[in-house]
Amino acid sequence: MRVGGQAESLLGVLDVGAFSARLLAVRRGGSPLRPELDHKTRLRLDRALDPTGRLAPQGVAEVVDGVRAAQRVAREHGVSEVYPLATSSIRDARNADGVLGAVYRATGVRLRPLPGTREAELGYLAARRWYGASAGPLLVLDIGGGTVELAAGDGERASCARSLRLGAREMTRSWFDTAGPSQERVAALREYALDRVRAVLRDVEWPVRDYRTVGCSKVLRQLARLAGARPQRGTARDLHLDDLRTWIPRLAKLPPERRAELPGISRGRARQALAGAVVAEALLTVFGGPAAICPWSTTQGLLLTMLDRHESDPWGSRSAA
Repeated sequence: MRVGGQAESLLGVLDVGAFSARLLAVRRGGSPLRPELDHKTRLRLDRALDPTGRLAPQGVAEVVDGVRAAQRVAREHGVSEVYPLATSSIRDARNADGVLGAVYRATGVRLRPLPGTREAELGYLAARRWYGASAGPLLVLDIGGGTVELAAGDGERASCARSLRLGAREMTRSWFDTAGPSQERVAALREYALDRVRAVLRDVEWPVRDYRTVGCSKVLRQLARLAGARPQRGTARDLHLDDLRTWIPRLAKLPPERRAELPGISRGRARQALAGAVVAEALLTVFGGPAAICPWSTTQGLLLTMLDRHESDPWGSRSAA
């Protein structure tokens, strides 16, 4: 997505997800730690998915409006290049191709879904740059709406990466069709999530012994705040397994509107907070914890990739992803 001329100096990522279309831009030679532009248009695509998993026309219209707003802001601020990322809310919709086509016809922007494993690799890169080489080997966990991304490594790039259909939104849709799910239903999801995560461990010999566990998603960040972690440099510090096990039955007893009154839980994500906690419990049970909460994730990983590319290739001839 080209917005301006080559002389302009801002690079950006437009991250279109369930709850927002967020444009984050940095200056060439700069860092995501100091963004020049952070613009967000609120979306509620979680409400626009029909029972078959198709994104309804109202959801498509929201995406179009969010992309148009980002285009306008990008032009106003001289953002010369934008990577338009479509996350799992669009990528995994039953009518994803139709949604992408409708957005392109309305805006001229081709939103680009990435495979889940690539998102995992980008999340790992973001966490690695945040903590630095001195942090040692990392296991990076990202609970999104549709999928969970896992990546591990002891260098700049992940040595293994996986994506699982265990996202907080999807588990809520599949398992908790009422505001107050039964204890039996919660227990069934806990068992299912644990089995799915253990299967990953059997499938690949993950080198996670003595690895530092890192969480880099809003789901994990909000759960850490709920459990009492104090914010530090814009994020919560750690998420502990024992705290998750304490809060899961409490969350199950509360309707979404009451969950939104709890520390750290936003109104938009309140309904899926319980499923997110169950999936987080499974991850930390299998891979260990606590999880240190990183404020950077896939978006920053993409920005870092773009910045790296422009340092070695100032004409930007290669793809960021």
